[in-house]
Amino acid sequence: MSASSLSRESLSQKPTGVLVLGDGSVFSGTGLGAESSGVGELCFNTSMTGYQEIITDPSYAGQIITFTFPHIGNTGINLQDIETRRPSVRGIILRERPPTPSSWRATGHLEDWLERAQLIGICGLDTRALTTRIRDGGAPNAVIAHSRTGEFDLESLKSQAREWAGLEGMDLAAEVTCAAPYEWSEGLWKWHPQGKARYGNLNGAKHHVVAIDYGAKQSILRCLVAEGCRVTVVPAQTSLEAILAYRPDGVFLSNGPGDPAATGRYAVPVVQGLLAQGIPLFGICLGHQILGLALGGKTAKMPRGHRGANHPVKDLSTGQVTITSQNHGFCVLPETLPQGVEVTHISLFDGSNEGIRLKDRPAFSVQYHPEASPGPHDARALFRCFVEMMQGVSSQKGKKARVL
Repeated sequence: MSASSLSRESLSQKPTGVLVLGDGSVFSGTGLGAESSGVGELCFNTSMTGYQEIITDPSYAGQIITFTFPHIGNTGINLQDIETRRPSVRGIILRERPPTPSSWRATGHLEDWLERAQLIGICGLDTRALTTRIRDGGAPNAVIAHSRTGEFDLESLKSQAREWAGLEGMDLAAEVTCAAPYEWSEGLWKWHPQGKARYGNLNGAKHHVVAIDYGAKQSILRCLVAEGCRVTVVPAQTSLEAILAYRPDGVFLSNGPGDPAATGRYAVPVVQGLLAQGIPLFGICLGHQILGLALGGKTAKMPRGHRGANHPVKDLSTGQVTITSQNHGFCVLPETLPQGVEVTHISLFDGSNEGIRLKDRPAFSVQYHPEASPGPHDARALFRCFVEMMQGVSSQKGKKARVL
């Protein structure tokens, strides 16, 4: 497949954006956003909505996103649909140039926001052809670059793409985690009949949850608050002693980017300590992988990963199939998990592991994103399961205290 077949630039117009793959392939288009370059892993996302949540998901650190849906940017941007104030994606690839936004919620244009956020984009590429290439050959290393002059040092960009080490062995959670602990009290977005909409607030907390931030999405924290949890967010490398000092009713292991085995060098001992204390645990995405490692399992890099909002997942205990939102390039290998760990969910796309739970301790995790940002909402009840688990442990402690 030639570079020209992927480009929609006319021959008379100088391309202002280029995508250079590790094998030396060069694809040209129109640059958007920041004038810069970035190296990362090229992936694709099949979601039809929620591009703002996707671009701001910290789990995309170190990656360049190809959007398969052509109408990205048509609803503009707003201040509510962001998952972090500091986006870490290396760049985005679009089929069409973002149009003038058409949405009552829009406060600006996607192109303007990309520039303010210092993010690089390219439009005018055949994203279907790129997606097929990733699907068939795996996710390649790539460099995305934007220059309004159309001047690029292609040999240097090829060298960067070729020599980049890739995501395996890379601890990116340390780059996207918060700098210091903080309290989170914002709940889910609510529509009001008077025409006003806002995020809810915590009223009457029933449980205190410490969320370990490996790259946490704000929507996940909102779901915890919506279930009556007071949430304290702590950095990824917070010690076991510091977490226990908060006297949490439960600990949440967040989503995040990079190789779980690399992050696990400091995260696994902490999780093992929490398991020994019998504290209820709930993990999502990277948090799921960290829990798997803490139990003695292993993780592996997937050829192309799961990224989209249409992934069917089967609950093995009930047979129910849930459509889920996903974003991960590593997975837990179920055959490496020890006895006492039950596989609860599998992907109906490829049979990979999507969930585990402990039979003898209050801990469970899922590979997908039940907070439904960008959607769908099928699995949001898992936050209620976490709350019920904390309630059960609290009740047992109360009974023991009365006996003593």
